Amino acid sequence: MVTRRSTLEPLGSLPDDQRRLLLDIGPRWGHDILGHRQTVIQCYTPLVAAAPRDGIVVERDVRYGPHERHTLDTFLPAARHAESGRRTDDGKLDAVVFVHGGAFVRGNKSVNGEIYDNVCYWFASQGLAAINVEYRLADAAPYPEGAQDVADALAYVHRHAARLNIDPDRVFVIGHSAGGAHAATCLFDPAVTDKTPPPPVAGLVLISARLVADTRPGNPNAKPVRAYFGDDETRYHERSPLTHIARSTVPLMIAVAEFENPYLDEYGVQFFLEALRHRGVPPRLIQLRGHNHTSIVAHFNSGEEYLGREILHFIGNVGNPAVAV
Repeated sequence: MVTRRSTLEPLGSLPDDQRRLLLDIGPRWGHDILGHRQTVIQCYTPLVAAAPRDGIVVERDVRYGPHERHTLDTFLPAARHAESGRRTDDGKLDAVVFVHGGAFVRGNKSVNGEIYDNVCYWFASQGLAAINVEYRLADAAPYPEGAQDVADALAYVHRHAARLNIDPDRVFVIGHSAGGAHAATCLFDPAVTDKTPPPPVAGLVLISARLVADTRPGNPNAKPVRAYFGDDETRYHERSPLTHIARSTVPLMIAVAEFENPYLDEYGVQFFLEALRHRGVPPRLIQLRGHNHTSIVAHFNSGEEYLGREILHFIGNVGNPAVAV
């Protein structure tokens, strides 16, 4: 039997032995990212699998483009959840579009039938429509094609907003890790926006996102970065989302874990500072104490809700002229 605890304590939904294990791994996270990632997934999978899902309607592997990875899953809230969420006067729902990570060269919208699905299940349980996006990987789609896939998925959501009962003016993008890079590139980088402008979005949440293309010696994902952004490092600056922050005024929230893949926390803070410099008002910036690069998303729908509640607060305040977001 899985015990789920509702808590704001970092990693607090986990059994005590697993919580201690992840806190012990934390400072050593970058030494074995793939191995530690698997440990996190093993810890959280039973918890999120046990979360109630009554009435949430899931449609899987919906095609939004011609490639086999051009698919998405939709999670629509049950009527009682929809009543609790923010809705327009005509009953339309806010929506979140989640873009998973995977260092540009791996990853799926559902790791094992639970992880990454858990993010969308949690938002649907809060009364929002949630969409989980698959995209092409670096071998088939180097820069900027991953971002173009995000733009195409957003276009699909807008085209089908009426069927999904979504307010097209209230679509928010959440990108994790490489998915955050794709989301930011999609919205900020002229390589995408000047070619096929994506539909407008109401806000962007970047979670542990790779916002700078780099192959620094301490970056354990330097080879995947090169696989996606190319061998010509002189072009990395122009291909980094950080370079283009001034080109967009989309409301922005940034979250990083205490124990990150090397440099991702640094780049998140840089993105925050650049946004502040160009916009004059700070975007929202959060560091999740005790969490690592994987648990920062794997914990959704486990009973720990701090980050989720902060994102809902961000979403709720977009469009409120009295609140800077």
